[in-house]
Amino acid sequence: MKILLLSVSIFLLGCVSSHHAIAQESAKADSANPRDPEVAAIRQQSKLFADAFNKHDAKAVAGFWTEDGEYIDETRNGGTLTGREAIEKAYVGFFKANPKAKISIAIASVKILSDDAAIEDGRTSVEPATPGSTGMAQYRAIHVKVAGKWKMASVRDSEIQAPAAYHSLKDLDWLVGSWVAEENGVKLESTCRWIANKTFLERRHSATHLDGSTSEGLQIIGWNPDAGHVQSWEFSSDGGSATGAWLPTEGGWTGAMQGVAGDGSVTSAVNYYIRIDDNAFTWRSTDRTRGGFSLPEADEVVIRRSVPVK
Repeated sequence: MKILLLSVSIFLLGCVSSHHAIAQESAKADSANPRDPEVAAIRQQSKLFADAFNKHDAKAVAGFWTEDGEYIDETRNGGTLTGREAIEKAYVGFFKANPKAKISIAIASVKILSDDAAIEDGRTSVEPATPGSTGMAQYRAIHVKVAGKWKMASVRDSEIQAPAAYHSLKDLDWLVGSWVAEENGVKLESTCRWIANKTFLERRHSATHLDGSTSEGLQIIGWNPDAGHVQSWEFSSDGGSATGAWLPTEGGWTGAMQGVAGDGSVTSAVNYYIRIDDNAFTWRSTDRTRGGFSLPEADEVVIRRSVPVK
C-alpha cells in the first residue's frame, strides 16, 4: 500500500499526479463499492448546505434536516433544537446577528450504514467567529433517506480550540525547509519556503519512481480571507490541480482536498499532517476518491528533514 501512496500522492497531494498511478488507481476503481454514489450524494449535500449558509438562506439551510430533525449544539452557544421550523428560526436569528458569517466544511468521513442511513463526520469553521467562540467545531451528522433523498436526522456540534496563530499561519512555520521520504525505492523530496512577505508558503516537490521517471508539483498554502480558512492550491506535472481546506487538529492539521487529475477525473482526499518534532511529521490520507469511486486509504508515512535542525 505504501508504494501506491508514494507514487500517487507525493505525500501532500489531494489529486492524482502520476501517469503510473492513474493506471493502478483505475484497476482498483473497477471493483469499487456500489455504495460510492451514495457517499458522493451526501458530499454534494454538504457542499449545497455550505452554499445555502453562505447565502444566509435560513429556509434552505433548515431544509437539509428531516421534518422532525434535531440540532445539538455543544459549543459555547449550547442548546438543542428539534424540528425544521425551530432550526430555521434559529438560523434566521443567527444570520441577522452575524451578517458576514461564512462557513467552511471539511468532511473527514462518510460511512454508509444501510440503504437509508449514513454517518458523516467532519469539521467546520465559521468566520468571523462569534464573541467568545473560536468559530471552529467538530460535527457528526446522521443522515437518513426520505423519499429517495438524503436528509439530516441529527447533527451534533462540539467546539474546537484553535491554535493561537491560526490566522497568521505561524503554526505551519515548521514546514519550512527540505524534506525527504523513501519507501520501496520511490524517493520523495520537497522544499518549503515563505513567499510574499510571509503571507504564503510555497512547496515544490518531486517523486522519483522505480522506473526512473519523475513527477513534480507546486503547492501554495495561505489564509483565504473570503472562505475563512487556511487553504492550499496544488498544481501537478500531469496537468492536474487541487484545492484544500485546512483546519487544525490535535498535534497538526487536516486538509480536505478536492481536485482534478490530468485526465479529467475528479479526485478528493482527507490528509492528516501530524508533527512529531522539529525534524519529522507523519502524513496519512483517508476518504480518497477518484472519478466518483473510493480508493484504499494510504498508510501513514514519516517525512523527515533532509538536514535535521538542532
